[in-house]
Amino acid sequence: MAMPLPLSLLLLLNILLASTLISSSPVPDSELVVQEVQKSINESINRRNLGYLSCGTGNPIDDCWRCDANWEKNRQRLAGCAIGFGKNAVGGRDGKIYVVTDAGDHPVNPKPGTLRYGVIQEEPLWIIFKRDMVIKLKEELMVNSFKTIDGRGASVHIAGGPCITIQYVTNVIIHGLNIHDCKQGGNAYVRDSPSHYGWRTLSDGDGVSIFGGSHIWVDHCSLSNCRDGLIDAIHGSTAITISNNYMTHHNKVMLLGHSDSYKQDKNMQVTIAFNHFGEGLVQRMPRCRHGYFHVVNNDYTHWEMYAIGGSASPTINSQGNRFLAPNNKDNKEITKHEDAAQSEWKKWNWRSSGDLLMNGAFFTASGAGASSNYAKASSLSARPSSLVSTITSGAGSLKCRKGSRC
Repeated sequence: MAMPLPLSLLLLLNILLASTLISSSPVPDSELVVQEVQKSINESINRRNLGYLSCGTGNPIDDCWRCDANWEKNRQRLAGCAIGFGKNAVGGRDGKIYVVTDAGDHPVNPKPGTLRYGVIQEEPLWIIFKRDMVIKLKEELMVNSFKTIDGRGASVHIAGGPCITIQYVTNVIIHGLNIHDCKQGGNAYVRDSPSHYGWRTLSDGDGVSIFGGSHIWVDHCSLSNCRDGLIDAIHGSTAITISNNYMTHHNKVMLLGHSDSYKQDKNMQVTIAFNHFGEGLVQRMPRCRHGYFHVVNNDYTHWEMYAIGGSASPTINSQGNRFLAPNNKDNKEITKHEDAAQSEWKKWNWRSSGDLLMNGAFFTASGAGASSNYAKASSLSARPSSLVSTITSGAGSLKCRKGSRC
């Protein structure tokens, strides 16, 4: 069995790997990706209206695969259904099916049949579950590149311990899981490949932590009540789509960008689409730094402080969302410009287009707004926010059963 590498060498290897992954990442023209997203939404809505899909919802991700009663025999078809900046995340599409049969966990010597054993393998794998299970991880689940964790067909909970970490890897799909009550892990050895394990310092306690990762898609998960973020992406992570998730009962929901001083996050590009931000949420849906963030056709039914915020001049493009403000008259504002005077944040490019503002909700736009910076994006508008309830009706983990549509 391989011995753990010294921390100094591990750090150097991680930095070199991260620079390799990130260097290939940002899309040169973010607005073209926005156009592609809008086109796919429009096409799904049109097919639904014309009756081409009897089960169609107008949600292009779902309409790509959920109408198929034989989805269980064509699982890897899902890998072609993403939209937005994470659309090229193939996960384990080109690998074998790996079946989780054992809910147990050992951070250093995982047994075949456990989830940890599958996610650390070097080759692509499409990971599914034999039955319903609750997996209480003893340490962070270090997911290797080219993996899909597909919870369809079972009720799978990752809960009560440390949760999922996607660090310096690429092409990961997380789908159909219930992720909640996540705790800190660390100050322990953890295996991240068949040939290596190393010492992990304390983790934050995120539901899904993306650290220096690229081509990541988190879809149809139900997330709540974790120690830190539900989904956080930092340290140069990019090419990410976060879609169809149902998030509840949490304070700091989603952090996108490490710190104001970490300039590598200027490459970060994230699509946030068709999610339901539900009861018991406080703030950060998301909180952004530096990069480009397309927030499209989400349903915001609860927040206590604010919904969308940021610092360090992120570009935020909010389109066709439904925002229901809380009854508290002091918290009607959707946006929060963090850590900057108005003279600074008024230059940040934050735009609202076609959003439905309810119960006194208001969005404070800034920067280029609807002018030249967004000219291309505005050429294809988001679907009407009145359709958001239909588009997001299936948010969260689905109750899929073999032989019938999800």
